Amino acid sequence: MTIITVFLSVVLVLVCLLLILLVLVQLPKKEAGAGLAFGGGAADALFGAGAGNPLTKITKYATVAFFVLLILISVLQNSASRSSSKSFQQQIEQQNKQMPATQPPGGPTPAAPIVVPATITNAPAAAAPTPEATPAATNAATK
Repeated sequence: MTIITVFLSVVLVLVCLLLILLVLVQLPKKEAGAGLAFGGGAADALFGAGAGNPLTKITKYATVAFFVLLILISVLQNSASRSSSKSFQQQIEQQNKQMPATQPPGGPTPAAPIVVPATITNAPAAAAPTPEATPAATNAATK
């Protein structure tokens, strides 16, 4: 499937180059002005009654080939991605079926508690009060 997609992609690039060259080689019509560049009369030029020189006919066929290749490549890529996602989903389901057999019989073990370290500050540590300075120590010493 990927070989076909790569081959069609190479053909698509060649058709793109051909279209670029064909459009650049063609001479403009006498009545071709700014209106024609923005869509005026483009339908007549594309879907006319077969009038035109061989360059315009080749351009029409190359344009059709361009769009057909684009649609074909997108369909192939879509089917390839669906099949790969289905196989991936089947692998996940198989792993999930095998997981309960490898777990211990007591069930899952609880997670270890999270220990949050104390915050570190740049302030100096407060000095611990001395036993003589506390009122309880002074009362006990006097008795």
